[in-house]
Amino acid sequence: MRRDIILDDDDVPLEEEPGGSQTSEEDVAKQPSAVSFFYKRFFPESGPADHQNWKWQTRNSIKDLKQLTEIFTLTEDEVSAFSNSGVSLPVRITPYYASLFYGKEYDNPLRKTMIPRKDELIVSFGESGDPLCEDHMTPVPNIVHRYPDRVLFLATEFCGAYCRYCTRHRLVGQDHDEFRFNALSWDLGIKYIESHSEIRDVIISGGDPLTLDDFKINILLSRLRAIPHVEIIRIGTKVPAVLPQRITPRLIDILKKYHPLFMSLHFTHPDEITPETSLACKQLADAGIPLGSQTVLLKGINNDYHVLKDLYHKLLKIRVRPYYLYQCDPVEGSAHFRTPVKEGLDIMAHLRGFTSGYAVPTYVIDAPGGGGKIPILPEYVEGRDNDYVYLRNFEKKVFKYPDPSHKTD
Repeated sequence: MRRDIILDDDDVPLEEEPGGSQTSEEDVAKQPSAVSFFYKRFFPESGPADHQNWKWQTRNSIKDLKQLTEIFTLTEDEVSAFSNSGVSLPVRITPYYASLFYGKEYDNPLRKTMIPRKDELIVSFGESGDPLCEDHMTPVPNIVHRYPDRVLFLATEFCGAYCRYCTRHRLVGQDHDEFRFNALSWDLGIKYIESHSEIRDVIISGGDPLTLDDFKINILLSRLRAIPHVEIIRIGTKVPAVLPQRITPRLIDILKKYHPLFMSLHFTHPDEITPETSLACKQLADAGIPLGSQTVLLKGINNDYHVLKDLYHKLLKIRVRPYYLYQCDPVEGSAHFRTPVKEGLDIMAHLRGFTSGYAVPTYVIDAPGGGGKIPILPEYVEGRDNDYVYLRNFEKKVFKYPDPSHKTD
């Protein structure tokens, strides 16, 4: 009889599994003094072995206003986000990630992505709960089928940390039966993929699929890999940034059984590139998993080409290729995060030619209404005549490329 798969991961199992801790290396084992102080002050019963254990990190996540006020000096703006009906997305911050901005000012970039503000309660022009119309492209509960040859497989509604600008506010961390993924919804998703031979690429997302335990990840990957027409599997995750302790030797051994397997990692700011994150990415890359980064352009957080260039350089050093820079989706309560599209184009113009091509992502808008990702590029073609195309380079100099036009009768 098949073992039932329970997919409610809001409370990670208390029992420890072999390999539950990230492999220790000298640069990870030695915590900076500020981080050690953070743990000693707020988690005095814990020790370094706990801090490197992903289940301890998850069980001890900061999840409510009371915990936030015990650790951070909140502003009136932040406290007011919890008034009335409360924030639109639950709060969850791992102790590890909280330690990165503990004691930092109100405008700290990481703090702004994790602690709610009252602007989150305001619904502005053009915003919706499901801006990408995923619910209208969902033939079975956990499948989003937007593109002809690939699907999103939403494996869980749980994340290691809840980003305030999340596109899936309606789903992630919410206690709604329609968004509870379980053995039945997984079976329906697998059967849908099996019955559609045009699907060659499956992107496992959520929530964050790497917050599932090893057994469930192994089951899901094995079932997808058994489908003959599925050529590649991708995993979308922010775990290496917010919960790098999850990347354990045991997990690595599972993942590398299912090549070709790719990962899209969500990084926001250079401050996320720590020894723990670097080790996690190194282990994934050493397992032969190609790593790409997906970054959302966010006002007051990373909308500066110096910041993004620093992030992309640091990512390349840990073998993560910048893949997409997303214009922030118009999800409800996100106006304070969104930048003008022109600003994104200006940033791209300051990256192209001023750093290595591997450090330049594709700037995209995921079109509201379900149109998919549309690349947005600065204008480099100045014009043409019968003999040449005229091109502007990164220094704003114009060059001509021979491209004679041939008229036909």
